[in-house]
Amino acid sequence: MSTRLRSKVSIRRPWSLDGHLSAPQTRGIGGRGTAVSHDYPHDEQSFVLRIVEKVSDFTEEEWSNLAGTSRQDANYNPFISRAFLAALEQSGSVSREAGWLPRHLRLEDDRGALIGAVPNYLKGHSQGEYVFDHGWADAFEQAGGRYYPKFQAAVPFTPATGPRLLNTVTFDSDAVRLALAGGLRELADQSRLSSAHVTFALSDEIPALEKAGFLHRTDKQFHFINNGFSSYDDFLNELVSRKRKALRKERREALSEGIEIDWLTGSELTETIWDEFFAFYMDTGSRKWGRPYLNRTFFSLISENMADDILLIMARRDGRYIAGAINFIGGDTLYGRHWGCIEDHPYLHFEVCYHQAIDFAIDHRLRVVEAGAQGEHKLARGYAPVTTHSAHYIVHEGFRNAVRDYLDHERRDVEQIQEALEEHSPYRRV
Repeated sequence: MSTRLRSKVSIRRPWSLDGHLSAPQTRGIGGRGTAVSHDYPHDEQSFVLRIVEKVSDFTEEEWSNLAGTSRQDANYNPFISRAFLAALEQSGSVSREAGWLPRHLRLEDDRGALIGAVPNYLKGHSQGEYVFDHGWADAFEQAGGRYYPKFQAAVPFTPATGPRLLNTVTFDSDAVRLALAGGLRELADQSRLSSAHVTFALSDEIPALEKAGFLHRTDKQFHFINNGFSSYDDFLNELVSRKRKALRKERREALSEGIEIDWLTGSELTETIWDEFFAFYMDTGSRKWGRPYLNRTFFSLISENMADDILLIMARRDGRYIAGAINFIGGDTLYGRHWGCIEDHPYLHFEVCYHQAIDFAIDHRLRVVEAGAQGEHKLARGYAPVTTHSAHYIVHEGFRNAVRDYLDHERRDVEQIQEALEEHSPYRRV
């Protein structure tokens, strides 16, 4: 089934970038006055696509109809919540100066009712994305093009799979996704950008993106799958004997110096606790290759507005906290994000970030633990390789063809690596 997307947006000048992202030099595209109208031939439904500069411009009711509101919904993803995205913007962690300029897409039906949205940003660099296109940028600019700015449909600084083409349950999701994907492409074309990228998307969003001309990209992460385990020992019983013994030894050694672990959530997340965790976070960010994207205000805002969706796993020794990791609790998934410490202890990182996360997931009957980007070392600790998905629209046809060839080869490499990793699984073979 084909879809024609006829744009009515009028863009007077291209986006500009001068050191940092400057204010968009367009007429209306930053506000509700500019719209892209789409006709969907299947049911003759007319859509209007608008650009929104702050997620708080969506009412709480509007956004909850798209993204859900609580962990009672198994599909609830805390990173797509209005509270999380607004905290990024209100804290200044996401801003023009940071190189992330919010340009969210708002899709309305012909009566003006919200039926879809995309968390989207105009970006002046490729930092904080975890799907790497630095090589593409270098090649494009060496050939005389300008790669930045670009559109990035994502949750900033968050390598976690989740919905990117949001839609209400009352409307045809295929139609909405096609309109959002096509609209993002058209805005990239007409804004004279190099590209638009949709990262860590749901696998069932990829068909709509491919129909709109995006190229599919795959990668891998390591996730723990809770197969109805009753305890950590129950999980260990699924491993081969050698791995089981190694993990028990590792956990004993991690806590051997009188270290105790606390799980903190909800009202337990005081400003004093956040001060301590922020010191850990900044220590990690100050190390080689580290970059602390989030500021202290961000943590206060999420604590104020979504504390029940947050789990701090904190390591305590001699009455004071020495290390910790922040996790977010979804409908059926625990998402591990940032870790830091002010004392170094063998295996403590593995205990706080991986073993304790498994403990919590089993105890709270969560189906999955996503432990962040990369890390083959997670495999030995019960985290299995899974495929992640992104989609990329390249405006320049010649460069798009080159990227397509690159992705074809990369996809085969990812598949081969994943097969090799599965051969080294610590789980007993059935």
